[in-house]
Amino acid sequence: MAQEAWLRGPVRGVDPMLMPAAHALVQVREDVTAAAEGLNRAQLWARPGTAASVGFHLRHIAGSLDRLLTYARGEALSDAQRRAAGAEQAPGEDEDPTALLAALSSAIDAALAQLRATDPGTLFHPRPVGRAGLPSTVIGLLFHAAEHAQRHTGQVIATAKVVRALTAD
Repeated sequence: MAQEAWLRGPVRGVDPMLMPAAHALVQVREDVTAAAEGLNRAQLWARPGTAASVGFHLRHIAGSLDRLLTYARGEALSDAQRRAAGAEQAPGEDEDPTALLAALSSAIDAALAQLRATDPGTLFHPRPVGRAGLPSTVIGLLFHAAEHAQRHTGQVIATAKVVRALTAD
């Protein structure tokens, strides 16, 4: 078994202040991929005990990364981002684990690119969040994006195990 991301050294191009967030995102990609690969469409959208589906979590990790990083850049969410957030729970017509994992991987790539591009001098700049303009900072949003992704990764792992057990022959 490979060492966890944080034990493999720095992520190229990421400032040391942001390295924990980068390592968390690298780990998210690896853990989610291992947990969700091989699930069929029914397993992907199953809601055992009314728990959120693996499909929801995959969409939500990608979407929340996009939204939180938008706020970190000091931008407001677009109408498309708001619509996507509202549609995260509904199964897509042709979405399978491969497509959702590819979208998640792209979101992580974009997040890592943003970490690389973040000027450390801006980390404590204030950033409003949401329509209410709740207070945060660049570093607060970047770290929350990473820890939020980690939290949902744990749910992907647990739900995928339960779904596999319930549908085993």
